[in-house]
Amino acid sequence: MHQMTLAEIARGLADKKFSSEELTKVLLARISQLDPQLNSFISLTEELALEQAKAADARRANGESGALLGAPIAHKDLFCTQGIRTSCGSKMLDNFKAPYDATVVSKLAAAGTVTLGKTNMDEFAMGSANESSWYGAVKNPWNLEHVPGGSSGGSAAAVAARLLPAATATDTGGSIRQPAAFTNLTGLKPTYGRVSRWGMIAYASSLDQGGPLARTAEDCAILLQGMAGFDPNDSTSIDEPVPDYAAGLNGSLQGLRIGVPKEYFGAGLDPRIADLIQNSIKELQKLGAVIKEISLPNMQHAIPAYYVIAPAEASSNLSRFDGVRFGHRCEDPKNLEDLYKRSRGEGFGAEVQRRIMVGAYALSAGYYDAYYLKAQKIRRLVKNDFMAAFNEVDIILGPTTPNPAWKLGAKNSDPVAAYLEDVYTITANLAGLPGLSMPAGFVDGLPVGVQLLAPYFQEGRLLNVAHQYQLNTDWHTRTPTGF
Repeated sequence: MHQMTLAEIARGLADKKFSSEELTKVLLARISQLDPQLNSFISLTEELALEQAKAADARRANGESGALLGAPIAHKDLFCTQGIRTSCGSKMLDNFKAPYDATVVSKLAAAGTVTLGKTNMDEFAMGSANESSWYGAVKNPWNLEHVPGGSSGGSAAAVAARLLPAATATDTGGSIRQPAAFTNLTGLKPTYGRVSRWGMIAYASSLDQGGPLARTAEDCAILLQGMAGFDPNDSTSIDEPVPDYAAGLNGSLQGLRIGVPKEYFGAGLDPRIADLIQNSIKELQKLGAVIKEISLPNMQHAIPAYYVIAPAEASSNLSRFDGVRFGHRCEDPKNLEDLYKRSRGEGFGAEVQRRIMVGAYALSAGYYDAYYLKAQKIRRLVKNDFMAAFNEVDIILGPTTPNPAWKLGAKNSDPVAAYLEDVYTITANLAGLPGLSMPAGFVDGLPVGVQLLAPYFQEGRLLNVAHQYQLNTDWHTRTPTGF
């Protein structure tokens, strides 16, 4: 059962080959047995899962149907879940139980999903390796000595290890797509505003976006269908009709114009990954796609702009965690200033503190124009590059990451080296565009991803291309040894 995709589970439940309760018990037992190796879960919700599974079986018995009805998933631990710990991977929120469900959680629960638990993550989604979590690093099931990517590494490791078929995740600068690439999964960051951020604890509000992590494009289409849609509670949610993503998977790629930016193939890219990307291009050409070289001239400025904007927003968003209203509070504070200092110093880890300090500096009176304002101008230039490119092509293709997953601890002493690994992913967040990573092969036994970017609200186009690619390749079917 654990090898089934979401689509296969939906068919099995519809054909009464097994019940949601049976499937849930199998997966919960598998998590208990295998997750100690991975550390992919922060909280397990066995009672809730079995209760939801029984309810889903009852709904099916009464004639209801639906691709997600009875499907087991997990939520990244920054989606608020009523009465269940929502920690953001931080000591600061270790004792926080949300009083309500995030919109994504409530929408998926209404569709009949079964929540197995909350997955591990970089603290407050700040990281590219899932090593900054207060609950310990997550390990990559393809090689337990390597990182699974971040910040959604718990969701990625759990799905890759076949502990469950799919999970929710979030992407601020590549935190869905990079873990997908490192663990041989398909991961989709939707257009900014496509998925509600209400109840999703913020890192950088103008960049964060929730999305699905699964093994196939078909599964991502199913999960995104349940997540997407307008939410009046979220002022950044866009009132745009949600298409039937699954129905659009089988469109022909004949004549599809694919742009390949020349800037993607510079000195920083592992040449073995470059070869795998070229192989992916050839596969898509066989399916009728037309390849065109394009340019994204401002891509070189994206990393410095991102690492001003994101920390600036983080310093503002995280100011609410002060030891007064909720979260960690220090013991016996001498006065209010001592309460603030020690609560935040004890509650936040090193990476979070680093980004808060960078952000506060960039927003300070003497430096706002020099840093934050300039970064926002670069953001506009990055967006303009994409708009110009999409006048010539339908999608943009390139590597998801410049290198395969690195060893645990390898970049801990050099945060900037880890930041540079986001070079291909952060531009989509700066521009608000949808992006998808899909499996494209292996380097030294570690998975590699190819990234697709599309114009606003064209998630269906990305899923269509990825699905057709996966019908003609088998990278996405490979399973890590021992899982």
